[in-house]
Amino acid sequence: MRSRHKTLLVTTGICVVLVALLMRYAARRPAPDEAQTPRYVSRTADIMASPITVQVAAEHALVATEKVFAIFRDVDTRMSEWKETSPLSAVNRRAGGEAVPVPDDLRAVLRRGVEIGDITGGAFDVTWAALWGLWDFRAAEPRVPDDEEIARRVALVDYRRLEIDDDAGRVLLPERGMMLGLGGIAKGHALDLAAAELRAGGVESFLISAAGQMMVGGMKHDRAWRIGIRDPRGAPNDFFAHLEVTDVSVSTSGDYERFFLLDGVRYHHILDPRTGRPARGVRSATVVCADATLADALSTSLIVLGTDGALALVETLEGVETVLVDEQARVHVTSGLEGRLIMRHDPIR
Repeated sequence: MRSRHKTLLVTTGICVVLVALLMRYAARRPAPDEAQTPRYVSRTADIMASPITVQVAAEHALVATEKVFAIFRDVDTRMSEWKETSPLSAVNRRAGGEAVPVPDDLRAVLRRGVEIGDITGGAFDVTWAALWGLWDFRAAEPRVPDDEEIARRVALVDYRRLEIDDDAGRVLLPERGMMLGLGGIAKGHALDLAAAELRAGGVESFLISAAGQMMVGGMKHDRAWRIGIRDPRGAPNDFFAHLEVTDVSVSTSGDYERFFLLDGVRYHHILDPRTGRPARGVRSATVVCADATLADALSTSLIVLGTDGALALVETLEGVETVLVDEQARVHVTSGLEGRLIMRHDPIR
């Protein structure tokens, strides 16, 4: 009798343990909807002097992010004006001398830059780098360059003088002192390449962030991606509005990135290449466009064009929209974004 009682106790104990384990497993097991929802992860690497962040579903994360980072490093190797070993730097060193052989993709980006220079009436200019060092926005005691100094540099800025010979595969800057700088277009080019690579690999849902520009693909959890627009006079994480978008690039440039105040005047790093001076009239410009290369170049040049010129230009460009914040903190949007901009608060005056 005692033996039977002991066996019953042991059997009962095993059953209790099994039930507890099953309940614990059931509690941890995701609900059916949750199990079908992919988990997104983010990875970041410092490339092109900026944090490059990729957000994709966890199942694609390792391969997808390495592909994106490799593309950005490759573009930086050939198109950085800061790397002495880049083909772009070789062109700058030989300005006023002989034409320099450069890779096909670099010539293509330079040609695109020339086209955008034409579209914007010179507000975007790939030869702007002749203005390097004229303004120092990090100096302990900043100063405004004198008129003669500015005029000498501006005389060396003119994208129309750039010579691109596709037959010979060479590029020439015709005058000593001229310089190319692709900081306003190269990241957009890298974003276009990265997005194409991800889609070719079957990754349709993703977000790639490169400084003030993002490229989004597909939907995230059956919803459009939500992209915030920074308040030009707010903290870095203060977004006055946001957009819900898919399969586009959103690029924002602003007068808050590098600047100094002198006698109550804000002098910032977005220079009008036609005058050599900081642009006036627009605090920030956000461009929405499926073409990340174009979005990158336009977001800076729209600030140069001013509110009226920027809005007029964008209304003529198919598939391009913009959000502007002017010097009075007023918000302007092109017709394609009317009713789509979701305001969180008015920009700080």
